[in-house]
Amino acid sequence: MYQNKITLMPQDILEKDFKIDTRGYRLKEVDQFLDIIIGDYEQFFNIINGLEKEKADLLAEIMSLKQELRNSKLSMEVSRTNVEVPEMTNVDIIRRVSQLEKMVYGIKNNTEKEETTTEEEVSE
Repeated sequence: MYQNKITLMPQDILEKDFKIDTRGYRLKEVDQFLDIIIGDYEQFFNIINGLEKEKADLLAEIMSLKQELRNSKLSMEVSRTNVEVPEMTNVDIIRRVSQLEKMVYGIKNNTEKEETTTEEEVSE
């Protein structure tokens, strides 16, 4: 990614030949300066490679955390739907008890009526 922004590679600087002029630069100074540039470029590439690796690690961690978050939300929704029970008010409980009483006592009343009618028929 950063390599496209840097125009010179360390090898390009190392292989650069300067034409010697009668009034030109001293070769020793140019070589020392180029050695410094090469060192800097190598350092830049090391830093860039380290940052790229760190970025890849962080992106992988982000993806795993997002997946974990999705899984947590999903399990939370599942547990909510399993646990939610409609609220019963006192009125609902009283109605239910009333219906049960009607069923229990209604059956007894019907059997008592049948028994009394059968006893009356027998006595006749």
